[in-house]
Amino acid sequence: MRRILLRPLSVFAAVMLLVSTAFAGKFNSADFPLRVHIVARNGIRHYYHMGGTTSSSLDAVDGLGQGNVFENGQPLGFDFNYECGQPITPQTAYDTFMARWRKPSRELEIIMPVMGGRPGEMNSCVLKVNMKAETVYIRRNGDISEEPAAEFKAWMVKHEYDPEHGKDAPVNLTAAKPTSGEGPSQ
Repeated sequence: MRRILLRPLSVFAAVMLLVSTAFAGKFNSADFPLRVHIVARNGIRHYYHMGGTTSSSLDAVDGLGQGNVFENGQPLGFDFNYECGQPITPQTAYDTFMARWRKPSRELEIIMPVMGGRPGEMNSCVLKVNMKAETVYIRRNGDISEEPAAEFKAWMVKHEYDPEHGKDAPVNLTAAKPTSGEGPSQ
């Protein structure tokens, strides 16, 4: 009798371990080789109301914006629209999201922290993109403008900024005197 009870319990424990491991590792960083920097975005939050109560819960957020994708060492700008389960997490000056193409040059999937979630908890969001031709977006003094991708790439090399390879913050920004068109001053 004792042996019969232990066997179902051990099978149950093994299944629970596999399920919890699957949820904990929902996203594999190796599957998201690109980096995306959101330069500007806006969104409208949509709520649904719980039946018969005044309580509501976030249903979805949709919006649009501009960003840059870093792929194979090259930056390229894009316009996008999205509909996600949460707002796109705000980024600091040079932060990027892990990303991958769902449909090349048409849909990017980004991974972002869950707002109000546990540390390390992540969500994905699909951006429907319209790629720019040879330009990137930059923010300077609060304004967004476009710059040739080649100029931005030269700035990246000069300041050792390469988010695809873990160089997430540019160096020597104060040592060099920026010209009017140099880099994404934030």
